[in-house]
Amino acid sequence: MNHRSLTEEELQTLVQEAQGGSTQAFEKLYNVFFDPVYRYTAFRLPEDLVEDAVADIFVKSWEKLHTYHWRRHVPFGAWLFRIARYTVIDVYRTQRGFDEIPEDLEDPDEFSRADTRVKRQDLLNIVRRAMQQLPKRYREVLVLSFVSDLPNKAVARVLRLTEGGVRILKLRALRKLEKLLPPDVQSDQKNA
Repeated sequence: MNHRSLTEEELQTLVQEAQGGSTQAFEKLYNVFFDPVYRYTAFRLPEDLVEDAVADIFVKSWEKLHTYHWRRHVPFGAWLFRIARYTVIDVYRTQRGFDEIPEDLEDPDEFSRADTRVKRQDLLNIVRRAMQQLPKRYREVLVLSFVSDLPNKAVARVLRLTEGGVRILKLRALRKLEKLLPPDVQSDQKNA
């Protein structure tokens, strides 16, 4: 189940039940949002920090659930991703000296197909390096839209923009990212 399979009213009902102390309702919210929050966090942080950060995000959301109010017309997903965004920033602040994972690190899992995994990892590293060259606002809109798979409306709430502003920002970010990618990656993506 993902956040797009529930209506906003169904989400609001779950949130209200969770605010009333229902751990079962919060568990449903957790199950709905775990994958997008995990993907968002995994794309932003080194692998060894992701699980703890995701756990912190959901603990903070449980602790601060009483502060969420629907009357401000902020979808619950946008509220949760604001917590995720600030948690990632906090992790960066506390872990300022961490090292990047070396690109030549071997996969210890002998059952993985090495050639596919290496190609995918290389492409991911190329895209990450290119994204690091983007302005922060461009990175945010791309990660929220494509890695976390949030709709434009939710991205707009997280970044405090209009939906039109998100679409324009996303288009500009994609154009800039394309220019930063090596020509062989650009041609591979156009042929795909």
